[in-house]
Amino acid sequence: MTLGCCSESENKNFLKISWQRFVENNKTCSRCESTEIELLKAVSTLRKVLKTFGIQVVLEKKEIKFEEFEGDPLSSNKIVINGRSLEEWLKARAGKSQCCDLCAPNECRTVELNGRIYEVPSSELIVKAGIEAVKELLSKRC
Repeated sequence: MTLGCCSESENKNFLKISWQRFVENNKTCSRCESTEIELLKAVSTLRKVLKTFGIQVVLEKKEIKFEEFEGDPLSSNKIVINGRSLEEWLKARAGKSQCCDLCAPNECRTVELNGRIYEVPSSELIVKAGIEAVKELLSKRC
């Protein structure tokens, strides 16, 4: 099978998705719980679609502790795809808003895109960012 100018043997690529969230006493906030659900849906979709092209999707989850979260609240609920944040791939920006008692008094990460604020990035947004990363990956490969 060929994909553009790349043969199957040349196209052994990875789409690496990293996600980190604040966890304290084995608990995380509802925003991060909802993001995990959306992330797992997106990874499933990307795996099905990209398998055809010989691209393996790798998901890495990282827990951050209170000290790190307190020092940088926007480091929690952060999704990074092939080294760039979700916001960078979508041409969006990271914002913040009040979340819950577990996170208080810190505000948690949001995604601001086209005038809309997403407290939880949808699986569709994550897939879109993943596709943008794959386009770049393939253009560099070819």
